[in-house]
Amino acid sequence: MSSRDYRYSFWILRLGLAAVFLWFGIHKFFHPTYWINAWVPINVLSFISNLNISDIQFIYLNGIFEVVVGLGLITGVFMRILSVIAILFLVTVAIFFGFNEVIIRDIGLMAGLLAIVFWPQR
Repeated sequence: MSSRDYRYSFWILRLGLAAVFLWFGIHKFFHPTYWINAWVPINVLSFISNLNISDIQFIYLNGIFEVVVGLGLITGVFMRILSVIAILFLVTVAIFFGFNEVIIRDIGLMAGLLAIVFWPQR
């Protein structure tokens, strides 16, 4: 494989992951109550209320984080650091949700993010 092939592969990986993070992040701003009612476990809602964070604020913070990760993947700015933080975020989601179809998707996202973290430098 030529270096050009690796570069294209890296861009495809980054853009694919960015699309997922941007989609979910932006969606949270337009439909925060959907995310609260459908996806946030009661124990998480209880925990964040103890921190004086409203449900909507929590969803917006998640949305901001996901948009920042998506933009970092597109621009390359803090890309590896954001990828590591996103992996930790997805592990946290797995801990709170348990093993289900969402976690299977997140395992794929984590694998892609790990590939970015360990992708060879120039």
